[in-house]
Amino acid sequence: MKKFSLARLFGAAVVLVAAPFSASLTAQTQLTQPNLAQPTLFIASRPVRAASLALPEAPKPHESGLAAVPPEGQGAAFLFAQSSSSSSQQAPPAAGPAPSPAAAPAAASAKQQEQNESEKELKQEEQQRLLGVVPNFSVVLNGQAVPLNGKQKWNLALHGVVDPFYFVWSFVYGGGESELTGSNSGYGWGAAGYFKRVGANYADNANGAIIGNALLPQLLHQDPRYFRMGTGPVKSRIWNAALSTVVCRGDNGKKQFNTSNVLGNYISGAISNAYYPADQRGIGQTLETGTEVTLFGALGGQMYEFAPDIIRIVFHRHQKTTPVASPAAPDALLPTATASH
Repeated sequence: MKKFSLARLFGAAVVLVAAPFSASLTAQTQLTQPNLAQPTLFIASRPVRAASLALPEAPKPHESGLAAVPPEGQGAAFLFAQSSSSSSQQAPPAAGPAPSPAAAPAAASAKQQEQNESEKELKQEEQQRLLGVVPNFSVVLNGQAVPLNGKQKWNLALHGVVDPFYFVWSFVYGGGESELTGSNSGYGWGAAGYFKRVGANYADNANGAIIGNALLPQLLHQDPRYFRMGTGPVKSRIWNAALSTVVCRGDNGKKQFNTSNVLGNYISGAISNAYYPADQRGIGQTLETGTEVTLFGALGGQMYEFAPDIIRIVFHRHQKTTPVASPAAPDALLPTATASH
């Protein structure tokens, strides 16, 4: 019994002496072993240098001044930012070819030169007259010309509208011929009826010029002038002149349907319902007038094409002309292209 008591006392003394060492060892073990219940919190709080021992070595950044090991306490967030920065450096945006600084000024200079050339040609055309009297403004005699811009088309049309010849023509043909033949009887007779006929004839010419030779050509990018052949077989010239009432040259230099001339004739006919007598109005009269004016345009094309030749033969005037491959449409400025109701 005494021995047993001494052994128990000896064991208790050993336990009391070893207890502090055991507590210290347990605390150190807890610090070196991860807490499996809270892995995320532990990784965030552990120094990254110790964690890197358990992870595979991260790839080194390409030519970057950043350290491969993130700073103390930033953890995975730093590694994600480092990876994004490396990806953006590896795929720089592709840059397209830089435009030539001289391209835009060169194009602007070429366009300005073209406009200057067309303005010069337009001034010459506005001086053209047959026998020095009849306007021949909308004919390209040599068959070659630079396209007109919108402003130039309007200038050409208005130049013909205000020309004195058409005022005289309206008084002589529009008023006098109508009085003699008795056409447009709804206007009555005497001075009042005469001036009404004069005004109606002039309005027909003005409407045809403004709508068919300025407004629609500008909107549809068509050239309102007639491009004269001047040379070649007579049969071919007659045929091309006749077709010019329905075929024109576009601003791009290609042949196309002459919408400006044909549609302009019908629009002008519709407008004439506002000033012609009541018995000469309506849809039927409008369609009839537009068709007549379009057909008369084929006859007007013959005058555009052959009048300079006839004048040269009769008066022995030698005029130099340059052939061209294709003619274009005549406009409605000449009296032959205007039909009264």
